[in-house]
Amino acid sequence: MNIQRWIGRREANWKRLDAILQKIEKRGLKSLASSEIHELASLYRSVSADLARAKTHQVGPTLIRELQQLTSRSYSQVYQGSRRQEWQAVTEFYLWGFPGVVQQTWGYIAVSTGMFVLGALIAWWYAWQDPTFISLIVPEDLIKMVRDEHQLWMGSILGVEPLASSNIMINNIKVSFNAVAGGMTAGILTLYLLFYNGLLIGAIGALVGLNNLAYPFWAFVFPHGSLELPAIFLAGASGLLIARALLFPGQYRRVDALKYYGFQAAQLVFGIVPLLVIAGIIEGFISPNPLIPNPLKYLIGMILLTFLIRYCSQTKIVKSTDL
Repeated sequence: MNIQRWIGRREANWKRLDAILQKIEKRGLKSLASSEIHELASLYRSVSADLARAKTHQVGPTLIRELQQLTSRSYSQVYQGSRRQEWQAVTEFYLWGFPGVVQQTWGYIAVSTGMFVLGALIAWWYAWQDPTFISLIVPEDLIKMVRDEHQLWMGSILGVEPLASSNIMINNIKVSFNAVAGGMTAGILTLYLLFYNGLLIGAIGALVGLNNLAYPFWAFVFPHGSLELPAIFLAGASGLLIARALLFPGQYRRVDALKYYGFQAAQLVFGIVPLLVIAGIIEGFISPNPLIPNPLKYLIGMILLTFLIRYCSQTKIVKSTDL
């Protein structure tokens, strides 16, 4: 290989890549036009090949060092820039994308919530009329603790908060994912899980109410339940979206309906995971804590619920620069 001739042919590319990199280093990746971004990627591959050839033909340590620096700078901008874009996409989703998909799927969320509330009302009504009904749903040891000892069971968490919090998170995520997967049973399992969990909370609510423990019980439930229950309703909506694609694909082919509604379901699931994690932390460390007064627990739950509603109701303001 004629080294001087090769350098003469390739040097223009090296200088062009160096100029683009200097522009990025001074003004950031956003300063590049789309054509320059494509050029950056192409030149990076080209110069990487030149570096390999320079090492093979031993063109000299100075040139090899300069090409190594050039490829290293290029790699940093190309791949770190991609990672920054990925994080920006995640941030954009949680700021605007998740609230947007919640608003688009509000009908499914309403059905999911309604099924849970229906179960809770039925159980509460029957349990209040006939307390023996409670034993059909609530474990007997819990009934005895509340009815005979006039105590709640939350104190068992104290002293093992980290372990309890982890177990709670895992259980909540498991319940939510089961509700999502239930969509593959035409939504039957999803509706059953929502209805059954409603029955359980309704029966327990009647149990503590009949034994004058409603105030401390709901003080325990409200801080984490303000996030946990909406997350479960959203998971139920995800399952119903999948069921909709299977049963009523409408104008789509069934496979296309699964892609469309499945993508919405996946967005809901991606959005509720942080809610369940935060709820698990609260349920492990705040809800059972006897040092936190009950009025403050109610206030925490109200603040979190208000924030969640406002967050899910927001819409993105499109600026002229976004058009």
